[in-house]
Amino acid sequence: MSHHAARCAIRFVNLTRALSTEARGQKVERIANELLHLNRFDRHDFTVLWRLKMGLHRYGAPVAGVLAPSMTAAGSPGSEDSAAAEKTVFDMKLEKYDAAAKIKIIKEVRSFTDLGLKEAKDLVEKVPCVLKKGLTKEEANPIVEKLKELGAAIVLE
Repeated sequence: MSHHAARCAIRFVNLTRALSTEARGQKVERIANELLHLNRFDRHDFTVLWRLKMGLHRYGAPVAGVLAPSMTAAGSPGSEDSAAAEKTVFDMKLEKYDAAAKIKIIKEVRSFTDLGLKEAKDLVEKVPCVLKKGLTKEEANPIVEKLKELGAAIVLE
């Protein structure tokens, strides 16, 4: 191969790389734009799905079943008890509520979430449902007590 042919081949490879990088960049840009246009609930669903596909737990720790399925079968029953005892983050789930207190419960849900009136109403009406995820016991207790006073049945999971 002559020197000129080698330079042309290198130039072609560089051009191909630039085009493929540009195409990848446009693809990533398109995906980012699509994600930005999702509503809050769709973004949450996407985030959960993405973390599951990546083998991550909600807070970043690898999920044992996804990354190392053989290790879960080898685990001892005592390790499950210690994991349950160490749980520090909870999801607040609305099990049921008093129909007379529905409006007060919706107002209270809006106070500790960033939901609008319609979203909070829709959420409360589809009981049982998770009202808020990733709460510590200290954060959840005052909210749970207030909702129980209003006539709601709340469970921390």
